[in-house]
Amino acid sequence: MPGDADIAAVGALLGDERRCRILLALDDGRALPASRLAAEAGVSAATASSHLGKLREGGLVTVETHGRHRFYRLAGPHVGRLLEAMVALAPPRPVTSLREGTRARALRRARTCYDHLAGELGVGIMRHLVDAGLLTGGDGHRDPADPPVGFGQDVDYRFTADGDTWLDDFGVRLAPGRRTIRYCVDWTEQAHHLSGAAGAGILARLVELDWVRRAPKDRAVTVTDAGQEGLARTFGV
Repeated sequence: MPGDADIAAVGALLGDERRCRILLALDDGRALPASRLAAEAGVSAATASSHLGKLREGGLVTVETHGRHRFYRLAGPHVGRLLEAMVALAPPRPVTSLREGTRARALRRARTCYDHLAGELGVGIMRHLVDAGLLTGGDGHRDPADPPVGFGQDVDYRFTADGDTWLDDFGVRLAPGRRTIRYCVDWTEQAHHLSGAAGAGILARLVELDWVRRAPKDRAVTVTDAGQEGLARTFGV
């Protein structure tokens, strides 16, 4: 019979800065080659291979083989939620260059959190869904004077009948067999953004419309000219 959960085993994997860089690079849900992850972590290919092996053994990443190349991705949304929770608790890194400052601003404006939108854009979309009566269960945001949002404050968000109609009309496709609504506490905005099948479906639809484009090398999301108009019209952001 197994004993209590060995949290320290996961903590040991996350206690190495290079492995954390690898995991954050994978936090947009895409599969990346080992060479790219080595560059993200700032280590040699052999060292990256060692770290990736430990992350695989710990159940945090999976590997896909395409010909002679191996691509790694997070083991699932649950790992993405773990990373987002840890990011919310972690102190910010000091910005020491213009390049780092530019990247930090881009990530705050709009980024992916595994397979859904986060940052100002993700929070703004969820806020609109709540304010428009399409999503119920909480206010979706907080007053700046309120204390920080906590992870123990479970909110039972649900789509209203109008919300279900909006999902169909907007062309959001929900993955079968997956919980429709989840939410994350956004680490930069200290408010909720939408995850689950609905969050993933909305991001996929926005990419399909070419309103947003995922950056080729990190979690940042770029809003196109068409997206500026479409997002303002549809979500008021």
